Amino acid sequence: MVNLVKKWTESSLILRIAIFLVIGAILGVVLPKATVIAIFGKIFVGALKGVAPVLVFVLVSSALAKANMGIGGRFKTVIGLYMLSTFLAAFVAVIASKIFKVTMVLPGVEGIENTPPNGIGEVLGNLLTNMVTNPVTAIANANYIGILFWAVLLGLAIRGFASQSTIQLFDDLANAVSTIVRWIIQCAPFGIMGLVFDAVSTSGLAIFKDYGKLLILLVGCMLVMALIVVPLIVFIVLRKNPYKLVLKCLKESGITAFFTRSSAANIPVNMQLCKDLGLEEDFYSVSIPLGATINMDGAAITITIMSLATANTLGINVDFPTALILSVLATLGACGASGVAGGSLLLIPMACSLFGVSNDIAMQTVAVGFIIGVIQDSLETALNSSGDVIFSATAEFYDRMKKGEKIDFYEN
Repeated sequence: MVNLVKKWTESSLILRIAIFLVIGAILGVVLPKATVIAIFGKIFVGALKGVAPVLVFVLVSSALAKANMGIGGRFKTVIGLYMLSTFLAAFVAVIASKIFKVTMVLPGVEGIENTPPNGIGEVLGNLLTNMVTNPVTAIANANYIGILFWAVLLGLAIRGFASQSTIQLFDDLANAVSTIVRWIIQCAPFGIMGLVFDAVSTSGLAIFKDYGKLLILLVGCMLVMALIVVPLIVFIVLRKNPYKLVLKCLKESGITAFFTRSSAANIPVNMQLCKDLGLEEDFYSVSIPLGATINMDGAAITITIMSLATANTLGINVDFPTALILSVLATLGACGASGVAGGSLLLIPMACSLFGVSNDIAMQTVAVGFIIGVIQDSLETALNSSGDVIFSATAEFYDRMKKGEKIDFYEN
């Protein structure tokens, strides 16, 4: 058994996931009533949702507890890059939606019970309220804004008053939880098989074609961000060829995030990549969990395109100034999106409310999002998670360049 597990973990995770993805699709067509297969997907997603909040809490608090002073400038830079890229993602989606006006068929939304926010005022109010939520409740409900707020306070308090042994305890706890996440990711092939089976057995292979135009628009915008806009930002900041960094992050972080569909669960992968890039642990151990919460390019694209597609379907004409406001709204909303699979979809009605679209119709759009989520959410997560490393590296490289230091990554 030990040898079997060793062979499993040493083989290519991407290849295993690809094989089980095909198996899940085939089983969904051949044995659609074998619903027991879907349990693998539910267990996998449930495990990710269960461990991700704890992971973010212990990583951030541990990182701040042992962090050295003097890296505050880097945090300002990386937060600025996170917010800028998220806004530009929403803006790219607005331009694309204006050029390619996509409509869709809106199905019923029976069984969807979640109630999304209805406007920017409520979103901002919720963000402030969520910050001071009971920390235990925040972890239990995957309230990442609250988790971050309390983790930051705890980390700062530990650094200021706790003994070195306590700091080491939190560091060990963070490493232990990260190890648990890696174990869960090793089970991803079975989880993906269950998720694909569930989607195919419920909606048929039509899930891959019924909403093709909408999906192509979403994918196109995400590729534009990943391959054009993000590299342009990196080039403007560093004045160096951005693709050496961008392509490495897309390969080593984006591909894994594509299949796990969880920015939070991909944190250990990103932190290892930051280590390989030669970044300082005191910085990336905070910036990466932070990015998993507020760096949401893919979420901003999803919210913007889905809400504008709803407006197009209803024949609502959205002028450019209103669309620009939508970009800001999507940016703020995306920053509060969950770091796990499907976290951005419930924010679509918030954006739709800008056009006076009723909540019932907007929730039908959410249902469409779940149908195409097999591809959309995977690409969204890949864009979000790879960006966490790209901008963390950019912020640190920029700070080191200002000090006249050598950037080993670009010299090798």
